[in-house]
Amino acid sequence: MSAAKAVRGGGAAPKSEPKAKGKAAAMRPFTRDEDIAAYRTMLLIRRFEEKAGQLYGMGHIGGFCHLYIGQEAVVVGMQMAMKEGDQVITAYRDHGHTLAVGMEPKSVMAELTGRRHGCSKGKGGSMHMFSPEKHFYGGHGIVGACVPLGAGLAFANQYRGNDHVCVCYFGDGAANQGQVYETFNMAELWKLPVIFVIENNKYAMGTSIERSSSTTHLSQRGLSFDIPGEHVDGMDVVAVRDAGERAIEGAREGKGPYILEMLTYRYRGHSMSDPAKYRTREEVQQMRETHDAIEQVRRRLLEGGVSEDDLKAVDKEVRETVNGAADFALSDPEPDAEELYTDVLVAG
Repeated sequence: MSAAKAVRGGGAAPKSEPKAKGKAAAMRPFTRDEDIAAYRTMLLIRRFEEKAGQLYGMGHIGGFCHLYIGQEAVVVGMQMAMKEGDQVITAYRDHGHTLAVGMEPKSVMAELTGRRHGCSKGKGGSMHMFSPEKHFYGGHGIVGACVPLGAGLAFANQYRGNDHVCVCYFGDGAANQGQVYETFNMAELWKLPVIFVIENNKYAMGTSIERSSSTTHLSQRGLSFDIPGEHVDGMDVVAVRDAGERAIEGAREGKGPYILEMLTYRYRGHSMSDPAKYRTREEVQQMRETHDAIEQVRRRLLEGGVSEDDLKAVDKEVRETVNGAADFALSDPEPDAEELYTDVLVAG
């Protein structure tokens, strides 16, 4: 018998879902204030990304531009589960994350357009946002690179003896990168306070997960390292918040890393240059009509007594904020040439 057959044939088959650390409680419904807050932030992200797409088409944004439209519930729900001092690190689809952690829309839009008052001084652009004040450590353009960096942030928390947790986001495509598994090994070995959030939007660039991954249950990718994980409806902000609270609580108590596979969906292409011909319009439309994260909250608010006029007022306020950010960015000067030589080296 070959070694491969021996491995596949021996032992018990893996369970469909790894066990979570601790008991999973029933989902706690949002209060009206929580629903309104989630609605406002998710709407801000969507309207901001829509405006970014417009500015890209007009030539005001250069390079790559990856929009977060459709995935808003993931980062908003996780942020609602975190506390001050917890860190966030992510990949290149990062505009939504910057807004969720509370970064100023003007500084984010100015960074997108390469302007002086951008959050990275106009030198990072779409993929390399940064704000230590908001405990946001990027925006990283290399696929999977944020994962070991996230574990490094968690190691620093452990070394310093605080109770902060790092939430590290990456996509289903990055889940196949080797450095991810090296990080899983160290994170569990050292019981690091890090939550690995896999934003599974079903397509790694233009390749469906069924064609790129031999196992599509990405929450199980940590099993061989003894890292538990779970599937989460990433289009439901309440489900995301609840799963985030459980995972973060365990990490804060010293139980080590946890994997949350967020089943989500991006409505736009991988980047602005992607026509997304690898899926049908009907598929996208069905997701919009049946699973849209913002629409779910909107319906709850209406059923709970919030008026249509109140929700229109929120949308109006959000649009004014986004339009103001765009006006600010387009009128902001470009960085001085001397900025090429700043922030290159940090003295130890």
